[in-house]
Amino acid sequence: MAGFGSWVSLARFIFGLCVLIFVLEHEMFAAADDAGSNEKGPEECRTDLASLLPPPYSNISQSKLSCMTVWNTFVLRHYQSEDGTLTIMLSAVYTTGWVGIGFSKDGLMVGSSAMVGWFNKKGQPKIMQYYLQGTAASKVIPGKGELPLSGVPAAVALHSSRIYVAFQLKLSKPLARQPVILAFGTAYPKHHRLTHHVDKTTIYVDFVAGSTSPGAKYVSERKRTHGALALIGWGLILPIGAIVARYFRHKDPQWYYIHAITQFIGFIIGLAAVVVGVQLYNEVHPDIPNHRGIGIFVLVLTILQILAFFLRPDKDAKIRRYWNWYHSWVGRLTLFFGAINIVLGTEAGHAGNEWKIGYGFLVSLVIAAVIILEVLFRMKRRNSTRLEVPSAFQMNPIEEALPNKGPLPSHR
Repeated sequence: MAGFGSWVSLARFIFGLCVLIFVLEHEMFAAADDAGSNEKGPEECRTDLASLLPPPYSNISQSKLSCMTVWNTFVLRHYQSEDGTLTIMLSAVYTTGWVGIGFSKDGLMVGSSAMVGWFNKKGQPKIMQYYLQGTAASKVIPGKGELPLSGVPAAVALHSSRIYVAFQLKLSKPLARQPVILAFGTAYPKHHRLTHHVDKTTIYVDFVAGSTSPGAKYVSERKRTHGALALIGWGLILPIGAIVARYFRHKDPQWYYIHAITQFIGFIIGLAAVVVGVQLYNEVHPDIPNHRGIGIFVLVLTILQILAFFLRPDKDAKIRRYWNWYHSWVGRLTLFFGAINIVLGTEAGHAGNEWKIGYGFLVSLVIAAVIILEVLFRMKRRNSTRLEVPSAFQMNPIEEALPNKGPLPSHR
């Protein structure tokens, strides 16, 4: 009966911790969704461009322009007229360097054509089309490209620490859903040669649907799904399974079943996060080698842990202690690099403070639980060790039981 009560207490603890974290995660995701819902109507979209850009850009009514935040501080305005003229105005926070927007058939940088604007050290505005023949700087060819520019000169303006790049394309048919590459660099181009970008991304813009832009919304939703699955799988479920294996072994065999179930659930959720991440990478092609590389490494470690479960030797086997050592340390590495990769993911995905605060709280809660349980675990082990160690002044129990009649006879 006492064993059943211990099992119920353990189950309640695990269930309560999961419910608490899931509620907090739900609130965090809801706040992130609310923050993301403001992307279609940012403050920058209310800026009047009539006094900043020359005609015909300044002649387009604000009501006709589709305006949305597409990436970081990048705000895209566009208007497509019935005669096939597409007007594009891109703005972003600017200090030095260059800002560019490219058009690609497959979302990849190589083979795309881009319009790049900047102000040189003398404060003179510059804008030029580039053809991205390859990834090396020497393969980015200035003055070349496949964009069908109209006869209207492109324009660049600077206002309130934001740069504005405007140009027009003359198209034979309306441009619908289109992969668009956004990038920026902090160093000035030298002799019109672009320096290497600091960051870049690929988004999908629907120039027909306008401000609805299902492409940008689709990418944002995929990012949130990928992040949520990674947080729940590697940030919550797998650590709980490790905690059970470390501190609840006295609840045998219940701890083993809970550990196995939670780790399998965590693996499935983490694998789903990887699948969504791969789909997102194939569609957006972000420049995130560290996040992607560590993610693959963590996935391999997780698969090794699952395989180790099926290859677990018997308790009496000689290699069992080596298996225990391997399983324990590979698990620690998985959780460690998983936590690092979640942090890298929030930075690479430019997550809001809601995500960072939420994950920070989750990590703090897990660490606090581990510290408390570790202290209790060591105290209990120390007390049990003291009870098992015999006293240095303990008498021989055989001699203590015999009457004091001299030494025992020897048996030679």
